[in-house]
Amino acid sequence: MITEIAQIDVKPGTEKDFEAAVAKARPLFLRAKGGKGFELHKSIEKPQRYRLMAQWETLENHTVDFRGSEDFTAWRALVGPYFASPPEVEHTETVLTTAD
Repeated sequence: MITEIAQIDVKPGTEKDFEAAVAKARPLFLRAKGGKGFELHKSIEKPQRYRLMAQWETLENHTVDFRGSEDFTAWRALVGPYFASPPEVEHTETVLTTAD
């Protein structure tokens, strides 16, 4: 399992609209090949900063399948207008967990 972590800074005053756009985009992630869901986290210290944590079966499911799809274009159309700067994206894999 791969976790995509996207740090997204939004334009001041657009936080609620951005959150609504991400909620509207939820089906795009859920039907994506290898998509396992996502969470959106908002920073307490920096309220215009978010982290989108999306789970994928493989790295390629995100970098090739999703990013090359019409759903990715739809995702960016929904949320892109709120970006203060391009998102910073990295991918991680779990190496240790407290869950049994």
